[in-house]
Amino acid sequence: MSTTELRTILQQRLALVEGEIAAACVRANRQRDEVTLIAVTKTVTPEVAALLPELGVHHLGESRPQELWKKVEAIPGTHWHFIGHLQRNKLERTIPLTHLVHSVDSERLLKAISDFGTARSSPVPVLLEVNCSREAAKGGFAPEAVPSRFDAFPGVSVQGLMTMAAHEENPEACRITFRELRELRDQLRGSSGLPLPHLSMGMSNDYVVAIEEGATFIRLGSTLFTNLA
Repeated sequence: MSTTELRTILQQRLALVEGEIAAACVRANRQRDEVTLIAVTKTVTPEVAALLPELGVHHLGESRPQELWKKVEAIPGTHWHFIGHLQRNKLERTIPLTHLVHSVDSERLLKAISDFGTARSSPVPVLLEVNCSREAAKGGFAPEAVPSRFDAFPGVSVQGLMTMAAHEENPEACRITFRELRELRDQLRGSSGLPLPHLSMGMSNDYVVAIEEGATFIRLGSTLFTNLA
């Protein structure tokens, strides 16, 4: 497939997604600029991913450090989000390249990132991953185990929470998961004293419902990239 064909397909798919985002914002009485689309590029080459900034998408996501390293080098000037499990031995190379780490899934990792940020006198922006769907195969804090204060982690800047809903035929079934994350964030605002502005939730199957429940970041892969090399 030629670059021109790839660009045209992506442009068409982005237009459809934009229409869905705008409509969901209207239904939820939200402003369109409250929601940021993160294009998750793990299934495509750097050449395909590089078309996204040309089309107005400046937030890209990766779930594997090695892929992030490679694509950051190929596509400079983009906000990269890390959304997968981050091993502590990959922090040093990964964090300086990352706009926001969405997937802090344990106090052990939170502490390691905090130590990294403290050593560099630069707090690392993070989201705490919460397993609101309570699926055994998914990582993240149990909702009742999310830290309520962050005094012990001065090297991080906690910006909010992230979750993944169970895959459902009917996206409406995901609403309870997203609502729980939003309500948990609201509780944590009071206990932590932090604004916690961000909720990273909603993927290709369920992002419309996530927006209606308060998502500020949605993470889309297959909706944009199915059958693109």
